[in-house]
Amino acid sequence: MMIMDVTEIQEILPHRYPFLLVDRVTELVKGEVIYSYKNVSISEPVFQGHFPGHPIYPGVMILEGMAQAGGILAFKSMDLTPEDTANKVVYFMSIDKAKFRAPVKPGDKLEYKITVLKNKGPIWVLKGEAFVDGKLTSEAELKAMIVDK
Repeated sequence: MMIMDVTEIQEILPHRYPFLLVDRVTELVKGEVIYSYKNVSISEPVFQGHFPGHPIYPGVMILEGMAQAGGILAFKSMDLTPEDTANKVVYFMSIDKAKFRAPVKPGDKLEYKITVLKNKGPIWVLKGEAFVDGKLTSEAELKAMIVDK
């Protein structure tokens, strides 16, 4: 079991504020599953326009958070050196079966569970699920490829 804080996450993902959407990894089993979360705050820039007076965290941002968590899982599963990791990037090829079951709001702790469905070389197929207070809010199937920068 591996736990990572945001500093360690930034060693893997190239994303930075306001687009780094994983605050912490709470559990990671290489080649299998990652559990991570993002604390959704009203101070995030996206809420200025989505929607004034009725803040809802955009579904596309939830999918991006899933993708970022999936990227961490793929990189950590491949046992790359820090140098190798720095020279590679995750490209998402498809997002399928996306469903949004409940709105995510400021103050929510958005928990991601990403499970490996298939892995062949640099190609990863992942099942992404997002929860708030144990309730499934969103899900999708993500296909990604790890490529050289």
